[in-house]
Amino acid sequence: MLKNVAALLLDEVHPFELGVVCEVFGLDRSEEGLPVHDFAVVSAEGPELRTHAGFTIRTEHGLERLEEADLIAVPAGSHFMDRVYPDEALDALRRAVERGARVLSVCSGAFILGAAGLLDGRRCTTHWRHAAELARRYPKAIVEPDVLYVDEGPVITSAGTASGIDACLHLVRQAYGQDAANTIARRMVVPPHRDGGQAQYISRPLPRSACDTVGSTLAWMEHHLDQEMSVEQLAGLAHMSPRTFARRFQQETGTTPYRWLLRQRVLLAQHLLETSGLTVDTIAGRTGFGTAATLRHQFVRTLGTTPNAYRRTFRGPAGTVPDVA
Repeated sequence: MLKNVAALLLDEVHPFELGVVCEVFGLDRSEEGLPVHDFAVVSAEGPELRTHAGFTIRTEHGLERLEEADLIAVPAGSHFMDRVYPDEALDALRRAVERGARVLSVCSGAFILGAAGLLDGRRCTTHWRHAAELARRYPKAIVEPDVLYVDEGPVITSAGTASGIDACLHLVRQAYGQDAANTIARRMVVPPHRDGGQAQYISRPLPRSACDTVGSTLAWMEHHLDQEMSVEQLAGLAHMSPRTFARRFQQETGTTPYRWLLRQRVLLAQHLLETSGLTVDTIAGRTGFGTAATLRHQFVRTLGTTPNAYRRTFRGPAGTVPDVA
């Protein structure tokens, strides 16, 4: 059970991520039959902390308050990826896990857990923009950049901003059941559970600067995504042998022709789902997937969600884009 919850703050904390933790664990909702937590905001760096939004936060609680917490939440903050963390805060986090408490990070808060050694040998995540840096700084961590949150024993890590809501509701669901999580979600006007992962939010534009010899072929491929194409055909367009073309393609794009083509088709499908009312079958044809079933398979495999779920998430309000049969 989660009776005692503390939010651990450092300078330049992000107010929204802190607000998520306060909203889920810091409000008294006993009139709705929900448990009330003994909640505190704890400073690791003095009684007054700056936020990245330009105002300050004062709290009477120092690190000693963490010793009684069942859950310690670490919100994101500016420059958390490359700053030095107070040794006393890292020690407190390690002691908490050793005595059986849970720790939760939101977004870049994962870097503090990494500095404490709590990600070593564990699956974890952070915002997709910082995932590579997290893996570089803490090579013993098993970073999963495409998920919304990871529950790995006593250590829970979540991705960017709103993923902190997902992770917090997950903990409520574990501790008190689905009804409690649903009630809090309704109060917050958010879904109690989101499908998919953060891969669907990542923009991956093609870097063209290094594509010296296959650039014209890439342009042709982009304009013919609905057509079948083979390495032999593409090599002919580039006036190379298939083997030379495949090698040059890998060198200049960092991937194979097949994987590049698949990614561009998925990107086009994302664009059409966001901006048009085309049916999924029509989009499958225009993007070279052929059938809605094939498009759905590749969407789930690449983005962790279905085309229809993606459209519901990213398409504008009803009536803002034309419906086309």
